[in-house]
Amino acid sequence: MSAVGHSKYKFLSTFSNRKLIRFLGHYKYMKLSSLSFVLCVSLVLISCSPAEAQVQGLCLDEKFDKEIANTIRFTAPIIGVEELEANQSSFLIFDTRKKEEFEISHIPGASYLGYKDFDERRLDGTPKDAKIVLYCSIGYRSEKIAQKLQELGYQNVFNLYGSIFEWANRSLPMEDKDGKATTKVHTYNKSWGKWVDERKAEKVW
Repeated sequence: MSAVGHSKYKFLSTFSNRKLIRFLGHYKYMKLSSLSFVLCVSLVLISCSPAEAQVQGLCLDEKFDKEIANTIRFTAPIIGVEELEANQSSFLIFDTRKKEEFEISHIPGASYLGYKDFDERRLDGTPKDAKIVLYCSIGYRSEKIAQKLQELGYQNVFNLYGSIFEWANRSLPMEDKDGKATTKVHTYNKSWGKWVDERKAEKVW
């Protein structure tokens, strides 16, 4: 091979090697970038996945307890039915269901507060530091209203865990709109009614 040919071959070889190195470097960077992207997405998905809520041990039926734990968001302090029943005179109790549900049955001494028709004027005369317990069917709606009360400045608002369903499941007293004892409980709908023990209460929806 002539000197010119050799130089030309060496130049082309060097040029090709440089291109190859750049390509390999770029490919390696792309692989690392892709891997980093996949890892980032995976971490985001993991952090966004709802964690299994911890069972509180406040319901007779552990499956019902788990259902509640996975439904509410624990944005308000909770109180169990047993604790409320043992210290009922220490709390002001409000029902946050629909009026028709309240009229079927409610916890004795509870006042109607409502959910969609919530009106803070129903709290007139209630001290901001009063111990308040809110309930609904299981604790979802009452938790939402608890947030409203917290925003209004009420300092001691508790959400009844298991609410009237758990109250009924423990055969605790309930009264209707006329103040008469009853075993009926409005279950919101047939689907949610499965969490009420039919041996303890008569289901209505």
